[in-house]
Amino acid sequence: MFLTKYSPLHEFRDFGTKFNSLMREFEDEESSLNGFKPVVNTREGEFAYHVDVDIPGVKKDDLKISIDGKMITISGERKHKKEVKEADYHRIETSFGKFERSFTLPDGADVENITATSKDGVLEVTIPKLKSESKKITNIKVK
Repeated sequence: MFLTKYSPLHEFRDFGTKFNSLMREFEDEESSLNGFKPVVNTREGEFAYHVDVDIPGVKKDDLKISIDGKMITISGERKHKKEVKEADYHRIETSFGKFERSFTLPDGADVENITATSKDGVLEVTIPKLKSESKKITNIKVK
């Protein structure tokens, strides 16, 4: 007969691994249920800031861009297309739904002249920079 020392923590030895595995499965399922979350790229040019949003399948009429203080919010909806089921099995992997992305406007942004264009499934929001006075170098005499 073998004697084994009882350890209540023995049951939890692999808990972290099992929990992380479960959470990965939940996140994968959740991302497909949450709907559409477009990818956003931002860049700074010499005269403007640019926000590029990948929105394939979203019509211009389904987009809204609003500014509240120092925040710009881009929202919209990619609507579900009517599908025709012709086989015994039907699966849709494209995500649909409402989305909203908000960003803090940088200092020096010209809020009055922001423009947006949508072409080939990409929304480009252009945020011009305010024109600053040319910087003059002034020498100060030390007394």
